[in-house]
Amino acid sequence: MPVPATDVPGAHPAAPAERAEPAAPTLTDRLNGLDRLVQAGTGRLDRPLLEDADALLDRAGQRLRLSGEHTVVTLAGGTGSGKSSLFNAICGLELSPTGMRRPMTSKAHACVWGLDGAGPLLDWLDVDKRHRYARASALDLERADSSLQGLVLLDLPDHDSIQALHRAEVDRFVTIADLLVWVVDPQKYADAALHRNYIVPFARYAGVTLIVLNQVDRLAPDEIDDCVADLRRLLEAEGLAQPRIITTSAVAEDGVHGFRDVLVDTVAARRARSERLAADVDRVAERFAEHRFAAEPPTGVDEGRRTELVQALTDAAGAPAVAEAMESAYELRAADFVGWPVSALITRLRSDPLRRMRLTELREELRNAFTGPIGAQQGDVDNALAGVTDGITGELPVHWARSVRAAARSHATEIPEALGESLKEALPTFNQVPRWWWLIKTWQYFLVLVAVLSVVWIGVLVAYGVLKVGGDDPGGFIGQAGLIPYVAVLVVCTLGMGWLTASACRNLVALSSAKHGDKMEEHMREGIERVARDKVIEPVAADLRVYAGFRHDVDVALGRPPA
Repeated sequence: MPVPATDVPGAHPAAPAERAEPAAPTLTDRLNGLDRLVQAGTGRLDRPLLEDADALLDRAGQRLRLSGEHTVVTLAGGTGSGKSSLFNAICGLELSPTGMRRPMTSKAHACVWGLDGAGPLLDWLDVDKRHRYARASALDLERADSSLQGLVLLDLPDHDSIQALHRAEVDRFVTIADLLVWVVDPQKYADAALHRNYIVPFARYAGVTLIVLNQVDRLAPDEIDDCVADLRRLLEAEGLAQPRIITTSAVAEDGVHGFRDVLVDTVAARRARSERLAADVDRVAERFAEHRFAAEPPTGVDEGRRTELVQALTDAAGAPAVAEAMESAYELRAADFVGWPVSALITRLRSDPLRRMRLTELREELRNAFTGPIGAQQGDVDNALAGVTDGITGELPVHWARSVRAAARSHATEIPEALGESLKEALPTFNQVPRWWWLIKTWQYFLVLVAVLSVVWIGVLVAYGVLKVGGDDPGGFIGQAGLIPYVAVLVVCTLGMGWLTASACRNLVALSSAKHGDKMEEHMREGIERVARDKVIEPVAADLRVYAGFRHDVDVALGRPPA
């Protein structure tokens, strides 16, 4: 969910202009970067991380659309810590019930300084309208404290209450408050429930966390210092860096002035809201940072593996076998035109399965053979895809390595059919017969005609010249038996010339078919390269571009200036 534009600064202020360094991303930039991280991580990263980020984006978007003039401060603590008394002392009115031995606050109470724009904010905080108080109302105008204008002070139920609803109320508010104030007393400041459930999990929120050691009126001055020192040691040991600790007493004169001064400064600065959201973004962005490496990622499949992939797909599609078959088909097709018709007649008289093939329709038959996913077997394609990302995934985090491998296989089921289509498109057009084939065919049939006429002539010479069928002197060239040897030589020469012509043309066709096969295999390889690029290489490159953008957006979400 994109975050609306706002003038709220980010957690890390921009560098001074004189340093000429790139400005750090604003809070809005960081939230938008986090939104892009969620989009990039969908389907790749763990769902809990994406759900937490989505929840933060939703919460931040709502908070930024609400009043920026108000700072939400929560008073949270255990039973008997005096937080309600402290709440009343700051408000100057008895608004929240107090008690030492049992929880007195069951619902959050809110006191607001400045009502303009506070209504929608309190509705978002889900504070019961019966427990909303306006410190600067008309009844209290004379006692109103303008220095706290914009403060929304919340008194929460006890975090250690035996009532689950009370604890749930605390858990809800500590995730949305601008400033977290933990009220402890000298006797229970080391309470395990407080430290285990809240201090340790929220240790990174030191900048928006204030520890109030209340009821110090029960301690001697030197005991106060010892207690504060021990509390500080405990907080630092639990990860709360440079904890801010304030001592208060709700019953002593001027006992809450130090706390009030902190509230005044916080409200005046108007930074608590953005600092809290920045801390929230830091927490989630650091979890995203675990899924990126510092090293620059590869941009795609290297040339060596591309070549291996194309070769593997070529073998899987059987392109060399198809090219070889087409060479044979070319030669068979040519035999119909340049072959010696006498040899062809003899071949037809014998049983030859090849002659039963409809060679004139071979191209259409091969096209039909490649219309379905039978151009390559799925198992062969899977084997071809197995190693294409090996040189990439080793340089990526686990989740992104898995994503890149999935991208390489995202079109695996489409590849066999695509390979079949590419082979089909590379098939030649057999209907276009070279002109010289027609010339040779005409020449060969002319020789056959000459040979047939010569044989007929020999028959006539035998009949009229030898057997004297037409009488003793038929005359002309039909009765001269002496011409028979010469005509026989003509028949032999004609048959020999036809055989030699067919033999020479067969050699020419063999050379032409080899070139034809090489050219067709080249066309098939170009088609297979396109399939590899569209179905494997480009999806992998696109996924790597997403990862590159993910790395950049991690830096943005963490508030790092652009390199």
